[in-house]
Amino acid sequence: MHKYVAPEHNLKAFTCPYCSAFAQMRWDRLTSLLSDPGLSIAKCSSCEEISCWYQFYVQTMPKMVVPKPSNAPLPHADMPPEVKADYDEARAILNESPRAAAALLRLSMQRLCIVLGEPGKNINDDIGSLVKKGLPAGIQKALDVVRVVGNNAVHPGKLSDDDLAEVAIPLFKLINVIVEDRICRPKELEDLYQGLPQGARDAVDKRDK
Repeated sequence: MHKYVAPEHNLKAFTCPYCSAFAQMRWDRLTSLLSDPGLSIAKCSSCEEISCWYQFYVQTMPKMVVPKPSNAPLPHADMPPEVKADYDEARAILNESPRAAAALLRLSMQRLCIVLGEPGKNINDDIGSLVKKGLPAGIQKALDVVRVVGNNAVHPGKLSDDDLAEVAIPLFKLINVIVEDRICRPKELEDLYQGLPQGARDAVDKRDK
């Protein structure tokens, strides 16, 4: 993955808040009679989505207002689309509703378990199965937090919104770590193997039979 570069007004290239690609941005300032002169837009050269920036005060830098900025980390580049949809929604609403974001993260984790070959009906059982298949045990302890927080998120009073907001960011990171360990790393190893000379691969295949 390319190093994350935070969006900044008039920056020629940054990590797109829509597609997560590090891409060139084409800037335009809206100055027509029907638009506010304090409004400018940046179009991503990768996905062609537009971010909107507004200068609230004359002596301040414009801030991104669309999409609404989030403190949560961007999804891993190899995150499956069905997992990424809930993850992105959780990012978008984190500041307004940590409780809803936590519930969405739990759903995102369930979908990830299904992608990884688990039933997806019981996160605790799925986690145990993934550990038996090689998922680091340290991740299991952290995944239990996803299960507990996700369950409590739908029962007001068990965890306050402040508690949920405090643990939410690590939960986002945790899902990215699992994608890195279970999806990205095996893919990189397979690409490495496929890049070896055909003769060497044939010898390995013959040995393993």
